[in-house]
Amino acid sequence: MRHILKNVLTVSSLSLLLMSAHVRADEAADVGKLLRAGQVSEALQKVDAALAQRPKDAQMRFLKGLILTEQSKSAEAITVFSKLTDDYPELPEPYNNLAVLYASSGQYDKARAALEMAIRTNPTYGTAHENLGDVYAKLASQAYDKALQLDSGNNTAKLKLTLVKNLVGNTTGGTNPKTAMPAAAAPTPAAPAKASAATVAAAKPEPETAKPEPKAKPAPAVVATAATDKAEEDVLKAVENWAKAWSSKDTNAYLGHYAKDFQTPKGESYKAWAEERRNRIEGKGRINVKIESAKVDVDGSTATVKFRQIYTSDQLTANSRKTLHMVRQDGKWQIKQERAGS
Repeated sequence: MRHILKNVLTVSSLSLLLMSAHVRADEAADVGKLLRAGQVSEALQKVDAALAQRPKDAQMRFLKGLILTEQSKSAEAITVFSKLTDDYPELPEPYNNLAVLYASSGQYDKARAALEMAIRTNPTYGTAHENLGDVYAKLASQAYDKALQLDSGNNTAKLKLTLVKNLVGNTTGGTNPKTAMPAAAAPTPAAPAKASAATVAAAKPEPETAKPEPKAKPAPAVVATAATDKAEEDVLKAVENWAKAWSSKDTNAYLGHYAKDFQTPKGESYKAWAEERRNRIEGKGRINVKIESAKVDVDGSTATVKFRQIYTSDQLTANSRKTLHMVRQDGKWQIKQERAGS
């Protein structure tokens, strides 16, 4: 489908939740494929079948909310996301999607409250802050327009209204609100984890005169995921090529996967770190590095990849968790920071 509810306010995303049961991750992935193929009814059937067996499955409930929104069943979607906020108050995404639904129907005060809850849940949820700014801009534009209705000669209000319109973008129809969509992996109710998100833009251009604002047709809370999916594929491919270069002991290619401003683990100079890595890699006999259970979260020109790293050599075998923070530089994804154990 051209538009799909979004990790994914990613797919993220992004995982909305962590799951150990591989079959559940497969189910979520299957639903995502159906949605991308435009088979919304089939996706809903699969979600309902899973919920019949696991009524409290947070991932499937979240996906159902997205599907209902895609089907323009806003009231039902609001019910789904509202219940998710009750059951999982620590997750910001359901609050964000509620804000999208409220904003698309002109309920900006409710959208504001929902976004404030998302930020309270996760203060580092940067896109929620941006979303809230957009909602504030819409509320401000409505207030200035009301001031002009009461006093059409209020030049200060006219100027402020123009500034707000320029801030949010004076395009036909305004900016469509966007929702969050989780990645294929989902959370267990016992161990939820916060996911990434995209923006919700509620603002629409205001009339130049003091006439009452016409009631606009709510814009669908959707966003195309093709770009996001492509970015995630590119990030994952970069990580896999990094592991291949490491395995083949091609240190030049291996070091080429690190960003110019790579944050070395001990704070040493990049030159010293690179020399140490070169000595350790080239001094080994056999090396094999495998990437398993990778989860990619893309946010613009940055990305986070969490995976299980299986490292084997003539002298060592290690199975550990690893996180790579990546940045897009010179047209390719490179590692800015790497961290083991998480």
